Amino acid sequence: MAKERELKWVKEAQEEMEEEVKETAEAEETEAAEETSESEENTADEAAEEVLEEPAEEADGKLQEAVERYQRLFAEFDNFRKRTDKEKAARYDMGAKDVIEKILPVLDNFELALKNVPDDKEASAFAEGMEMIHKQFVKVLEDLGVTPIEAVGKEFDPAFHNAVMHVDDEEAGDNIVVEEFQKGYMYKEHVVRYSMVKVAN
Repeated sequence: MAKERELKWVKEAQEEMEEEVKETAEAEETEAAEETSESEENTADEAAEEVLEEPAEEADGKLQEAVERYQRLFAEFDNFRKRTDKEKAARYDMGAKDVIEKILPVLDNFELALKNVPDDKEASAFAEGMEMIHKQFVKVLEDLGVTPIEAVGKEFDPAFHNAVMHVDDEEAGDNIVVEEFQKGYMYKEHVVRYSMVKVAN
């Protein structure tokens, strides 16, 4: 009887040991499986991040390229607009200068006629009317940017004066304009007609 009990006890102890070994083995297998699964998940996440990073970098590159292309186009358009505005202004100035050049002989004749009004007619209504029209004419030209070039008493400047005669004059300074034969005019910053002058010494 004692022997049977001892055998039973040994058998139970053996069964318990086998159960513990089995549980330990199962626990180790589960832990290993979890580690493998976690490792696989990490690898999958890293691969997904790489896949996501590549399109993001590619998209950033394309965006940067589009921005640069837009900036280049904008700069080219701005340059084109400025160039067009300058060309328009230059064409307008050329046209205005051409018209003014054709009008100046009319103004010359107007002024010549006023200078030759007889003394006894200077106070007449006709002469006064002509003087008023002349002033209006000059005012319109001034409003357009046309101004006469100063000549008499000024130093000769080939940029504004055209010397057609020289004279020795001790009273006048050297290279000084002493007489104006034809009045010169400027349109804004451009010479429309040079002053035709006589220069001393």
